[in-house]
Amino acid sequence: MELERNQMTTWEGYVNWRNKPALRGRHGGMLAASFVLVVEILENLAYLANASNLVLYLSQYMHMSPSKSANNVTNFMGTAFFLGILGGFLSDALFTTYHIFLISAVVELLGLIVLTVQARSPSLKPPACDSATTLCHEVSGGRAAMLYAGLYLVALGVGGIKGSLPTHGAEQFDENTPSGRKQRSTFFNYFVFCLSCGALIAVTFVVWVEDNKGWEWGFGISTISIFLSIPVFLAGSATYRSKVPSGSPLTTIFKVLVVASLNGCFYRNSSRSAVKNMTSSPSNPHSSRKAGGKETEAPTNSLKFLNRAIEKNPMCSSIDCTVEQVEDVKIVLKVLPIFACTIMLNCCLAQLSTFSVEQAATMNTKLGSMKVPPASLPIFPVLFIIILAPIYDHIIIPFARKVTKTEMGITHLQRIGIGLLLSIIAMAVAAIVEVKRKRVATHSGLLDDATKPLPITFFWIAFQYLFLGSADLFTLAGLLEFFFSEAPSRMRSLATSFSWVSLAVGYYLSSAIVSIVNSVTGNASHRPWLSGANLNHYHLERFYWLMCVLSTLNFLHYLFWAIRYKYRGTGTTTE
Repeated sequence: MELERNQMTTWEGYVNWRNKPALRGRHGGMLAASFVLVVEILENLAYLANASNLVLYLSQYMHMSPSKSANNVTNFMGTAFFLGILGGFLSDALFTTYHIFLISAVVELLGLIVLTVQARSPSLKPPACDSATTLCHEVSGGRAAMLYAGLYLVALGVGGIKGSLPTHGAEQFDENTPSGRKQRSTFFNYFVFCLSCGALIAVTFVVWVEDNKGWEWGFGISTISIFLSIPVFLAGSATYRSKVPSGSPLTTIFKVLVVASLNGCFYRNSSRSAVKNMTSSPSNPHSSRKAGGKETEAPTNSLKFLNRAIEKNPMCSSIDCTVEQVEDVKIVLKVLPIFACTIMLNCCLAQLSTFSVEQAATMNTKLGSMKVPPASLPIFPVLFIIILAPIYDHIIIPFARKVTKTEMGITHLQRIGIGLLLSIIAMAVAAIVEVKRKRVATHSGLLDDATKPLPITFFWIAFQYLFLGSADLFTLAGLLEFFFSEAPSRMRSLATSFSWVSLAVGYYLSSAIVSIVNSVTGNASHRPWLSGANLNHYHLERFYWLMCVLSTLNFLHYLFWAIRYKYRGTGTTTE
């Protein structure tokens, strides 16, 4: 009797931090997720404190050109987010999200220690510029190796954390109950809220320290922050539940695709018909996946070519694929177009850490008697997110639920679409502001003098930050929850990491677009749009208009897929 009672109170498929069965009432819930939210504040503070200001560190202290500094920042941030897929993969395949976070935090800590030591020691940085000739020697050799080693250790740690932490928090809620799903939705909203709280501290206090006290202090604060996140995370160990790893999701995807292809070729070449009763009719009540991630009894008719993976083929009889595996791969393939459509938005977001910071650096950054660091500009979207996130969760969503009579109120895809639309507006605003900035530079006679601030306040740049920050709130929170709720339970960490991979590809694409634009415009004119040491000579407004056009085309592409997408989860359907 006691054994039966214990079995009834366990979370099936979940373990606690000691790898013993997790218990209902003791593990999971909002208390467990609260530790994750606090850790996210510390983690994002450590990461963004450096990333938001890194372009100036590379240009002013490592003596890289503005375009090279911008590309190095986008490559660093892109790599950090792309490695999120590694963290997600390991969380699903080999370890729990609990262990991946701890390992990743230690790796990021090591990288920050390396950067702190280099920033503190003049011998580990390139010599100062010659004041007479303004000749600067770019960082090279062992100094460059140390710089990149520190940066990419941080990137590896950040990737592991991004790929495991949001999933670990979302795992604490029971998805089989409406209250659990609502709590999970609230968690994702507050995850972005806490991410923004860490960013607020990073782009104000830490950036001010970097600009006024030295970069060794800025890196030091980041080091302390990520160090503190470890004991805070461990403090919640007794309350966590973690999904038991169920093998490599990538292996499952690869196996289904390969077997379906081989079986398709076999049946086509041998002129044999497929197994007639292997697919179900649309009216079959068992032909669609249930909301708890339960296994289907027969494959669905969507992406029917994958159903061949279930058929028997004498040529590969040793490889078996189950209906569950086939349906899991179908779900992954269906969300990929949505993932692809968010890349352009993140390409626009990359400008917040690169050209926008460099624009602000040429302007009047005084606020009364205080001089505001250009890298503190993200305070505008961050403050907006901090204000909007609770309003969205406690006012807008309950109202939307009453109006739409659905559990979600505003669907994940609708949130993502709003974000994409805001990114179009942001790029148009950015282009208009740059036209004004250059007009002021021309009229004031400072077009060729990049050493003096322009007589125009940096608050003009805040408008593009505001729209892009709003876009980030709608899209990131919607995308995280979309991937988590739509993905098979065995692939959730990997699927959620797609949100960060989208950021990564966006940053890489930003670097690629800059290179392509320079290559094309350099051949068509005497000066490439985005080349040289003086930002006033750039045609940045044309670049922003190009991004606006590309974002518009991307939004139309998104509408094509979003309208046709059918949700699999409970409470998210728009039908």
